Amino acid sequence: MANRLFFRLYQCANMLHKTGTRAVHAEGLTTQQWAVLGALSRPTAQGGMSIGELAQYLMVSRQNLAGLVGRMERDDHVAIVQDERDRRSRLVTMTDTGRHVWQVLAQPKIRAYYDQVLADFSVNDTVHALHYLLKILDNMKRLDESAGEGPADDEAH
Repeated sequence: MANRLFFRLYQCANMLHKTGTRAVHAEGLTTQQWAVLGALSRPTAQGGMSIGELAQYLMVSRQNLAGLVGRMERDDHVAIVQDERDRRSRLVTMTDTGRHVWQVLAQPKIRAYYDQVLADFSVNDTVHALHYLLKILDNMKRLDESAGEGPADDEAH
């Protein structure tokens, strides 16, 4: 039973990437870029986030995120700026272009995508699904933390 659950979760992740990217393709975004813009659009991230903070929030490796952020910087969706509090650090911030793409162009399509995917879900179904996904995620985080920090740990994300 566990194998079936995790295989379906794997399939859902792959389909999210495929169909989600299709939903925002006209805006020049992928689901990974959508996640970065979503993370940077939060009120707590208005001043920007370091690559490490962003990688931790999205649960991806710094290496994968660095390439993604580089492409997004090239497309003028994000900028890398010096941290005013610590001149040695750099922060990823959303540009005005990125904010326009996120708020005006992508958000309506993302909401429509969610509506389509969750069309036959009741509010109760959605609450329950979220509850169980959060339980799985919490257990995975505990497993990840118990594995310790090291080169292999970063690659596992």
